[in-house]
Amino acid sequence: MQKTNSITWYYIKQFGPSLRTAFRRPMPLLVWIVSALLLSACGGSGGDSPIEKSPVEHGTNLSQFSFLSANNPVLSEDIYLNLDGYSYSGRVENNAAVDNLIATFTHDGARVEVNGVLQTNATTANDFTNVITYRVETDDGQAQSYQIDLTKFTGLPIIYLNTDNNAAIDSKDDYVVGDVAIDAGRGFTDIASLEMKIRGRGNSTWFTHPKKPFQMKLADKHEFLGMPADKKWLFIAEYSDKTLLRNTIAFEMGYISSLDWTPKSEFGEVYINQQYNGTYNITQKVEESDNRVALGDTGYLFEIDQLERLDPDDVYFYTNKFLINIKEPELEYGSSEFNYAEDLINDFETALFRSSFKDTVSGYGPYIDFDSFIDWYLISEITKNVDSKFFSSIYLNVMPGGKIKMGPLWDFDLAFGNVDYADSRYSEGWWIKENPWYARLFQDPAFVSKVQARFSYFFNNQNVIIDKIEQHAQRLDWAQQENDNKWQTIGIYVWPNPVVFDTYAQEVDHLKSWYIKRMNWLDEALNKL
Repeated sequence: MQKTNSITWYYIKQFGPSLRTAFRRPMPLLVWIVSALLLSACGGSGGDSPIEKSPVEHGTNLSQFSFLSANNPVLSEDIYLNLDGYSYSGRVENNAAVDNLIATFTHDGARVEVNGVLQTNATTANDFTNVITYRVETDDGQAQSYQIDLTKFTGLPIIYLNTDNNAAIDSKDDYVVGDVAIDAGRGFTDIASLEMKIRGRGNSTWFTHPKKPFQMKLADKHEFLGMPADKKWLFIAEYSDKTLLRNTIAFEMGYISSLDWTPKSEFGEVYINQQYNGTYNITQKVEESDNRVALGDTGYLFEIDQLERLDPDDVYFYTNKFLINIKEPELEYGSSEFNYAEDLINDFETALFRSSFKDTVSGYGPYIDFDSFIDWYLISEITKNVDSKFFSSIYLNVMPGGKIKMGPLWDFDLAFGNVDYADSRYSEGWWIKENPWYARLFQDPAFVSKVQARFSYFFNNQNVIIDKIEQHAQRLDWAQQENDNKWQTIGIYVWPNPVVFDTYAQEVDHLKSWYIKRMNWLDEALNKL
């Protein structure tokens, strides 16, 4: 270093005073000076000190991650993911395949690997259906893992309903045939293709709203979105319920109740003949089945219903209070099975309304399963479900020789105050208690005592239900946006909404607020009985 420094200083002293002039002189002189300085710094061309290169210092930073449309023809625009800690997240807004995408990324490591496979920026393709891990490594053994979370479309499974010759699904009576496929995404199983037939369903929901509900029947029993194998599946449009959540939250209450069975359901994005039709709630049907209402060959499923809602082949009978539609099994009028069902329900109602109805032997008690009657009542009263007062979707079931059970739960889109034509819109006041059977049951202090004791269980589980509302709403964050882009219901009146909010978040907040107020009112009101 001493030799180098001496030579360097020599040139500085020699040419320094006239350095400014030197830059104005002909180029050869300037080149000669610069070359001399460089040679002296290196010890001269004949020096014995080799050129030393500093080692490259690698890090473990993955500082940018994206998917560029130039490298991915399926993408309509570039997608830049957001970093939070060591997790990158983003969304493909259109329904594009994500199982073979090329990522563009910036890092300061020696190499980047995915499951031990070396990654080349803007070249290597991966399947991003599920969260995958990119690992940035250095030569000296340091490493940092980054989670890459790319959401396809809304994050919900995508169901493709295709009818033969693109036939319209425009009838509640006549099926059209076709096939169904599922791009399940995360947590479910893909279905390549299944034979099915499909028709409309519902009453006011079919005739009133443009987004239609459907019943699909598979050719053979099959698992669907993780739900147990069966043939019939319902696609609930949830058009009147802008939160899309009321049926699901009522079911959540059923899952923590003593009811034998509550339908399972899953949200999904539905395409009909390649056209997006919105977010649907796909549910099990209320029917006899080993995986549904388990009645075997001898049990009965009834529904309290209205004459104008019945199908031509429905078999029904009357009590003094209700029309009872026999949903299961298929019976003929006057058969021994029909007579048994008619006599059983009428005998119960007669015992309930006789003067000695409180008697443990001659009264109503021997006819009913108290646990199901109380839990069905409390869930229906908590949600203040408009139809459960006396109108429809009031199910009960019984095995011959057994006690009558209430349930299963069904049809809660107009619950939690979501109705403008009845007092059930308000969080205060009784509703199901005015059902003729329950009005009589509440005249028995023993029944009231059981209801009061059981309500404390539901009251103490309020946070469980609030958490479920928030979890489902978060899962539907992108879905509700796409559904609203299709149907444009947020911020406008939809029959029979009692209130209209400008955002989905406000709709969800109203649902939570209504529920909390309802629980507080019931807690006070029940304690006063």
